[in-house]
Amino acid sequence: MHVGQFATNPPVTRAPGVEPGARLREYASAELAHAIDCLGWRGPRMHTGVHQARKSLRRTRATFALAMPALGPGAGLIDGELRRINRSLSKLRDTHALVTALNQMIEKATDDPVTLSVLRRARRIAVRKRTACARKTLAADPLLQDKRALLDVLHAGLSALKWKAIGASDAATALQRSATDARNAAAKARASHDDEDWHQWRRRARRLSQQQRAIGDASANQALDKHDKRLAILLGQAQDHALLIEHCGRKSLFAQVDRLALRALATNRLQRLRERLMKLAAE
Repeated sequence: MHVGQFATNPPVTRAPGVEPGARLREYASAELAHAIDCLGWRGPRMHTGVHQARKSLRRTRATFALAMPALGPGAGLIDGELRRINRSLSKLRDTHALVTALNQMIEKATDDPVTLSVLRRARRIAVRKRTACARKTLAADPLLQDKRALLDVLHAGLSALKWKAIGASDAATALQRSATDARNAAAKARASHDDEDWHQWRRRARRLSQQQRAIGDASANQALDKHDKRLAILLGQAQDHALLIEHCGRKSLFAQVDRLALRALATNRLQRLRERLMKLAAE
């Protein structure tokens, strides 16, 4: 039986006096149940559901990373399956991210009819691509029932892990390690300006923000939590625009005349996002 559907995110428990392992177990369990629910969304909500499910799967894995190896070998098996399922949904997410990036650009081009025309044509093509990808996925796994069933099994196994073995210092040490990884990734991206380094920074910043959320009131600095969440959001937007640029190559879905305009628009938007990120990272 699936846990009831949440509007966007499951509730975060921050009850005082709760053992750290119990708090992390409850958080991971709620996120995994949320992923199962979201994969059950139908019709036009399917794409948002897949997006939300992948976020919750990453949050579950980030929680595991706070607790391993204390959780025992079973945690690695569950984590590996969550990673595999998340990756299997990446094509659906990428097609939706392309539409999302175009929507953002359309919102910022309301006073430019020529640009709006290009963006709207591209959006129609991207929506068709997204629909085709969804149909192909559902043909192989109707209603995503196989993925949801497997996640149900993993959800049941989650409670059997050694959550009581986790101490506050274990989570704090793991969180500090993630913070160091995020700082190092940020420094590398800001120095190299390489797209892959920026993507790595995004992954590191996202995991840090997810782990701070999982720990809840045990987080030592809520201001830092908000700062890192802003970083993660902007890095996500930058990645969506980088994805749009990738779709403007020789094998692009878009007509050549539109492709050139789209690349220029996305490159300009990406540059501005990265400038904001550079300033934010320096704060």
